[in-house]
Amino acid sequence: MIKVIRGNPTPEELAAALAVVRARAAAMSAARSEAPQPPAGWSHPSRLARRGRHLPGPRAWARTYWPA
Repeated sequence: MIKVIRGNPTPEELAAALAVVRARAAAMSAARSEAPQPPAGWSHPSRLARRGRHLPGPRAWARTYWPA
């Protein structure tokens, strides 16, 4: 419910104010209803754990340091 406390707005002014309030309320309810999307699979940290471990073998000493 909207109540005019001061002034005497014209019907056009009152309709414009009501349209702004209703648009804002609709935008807020739409924003609340959207569920947050999970991150894409390629950016998930568990993807890094899927790589195979480097087991000792020939030239294993050369694989101990991987520059970023």
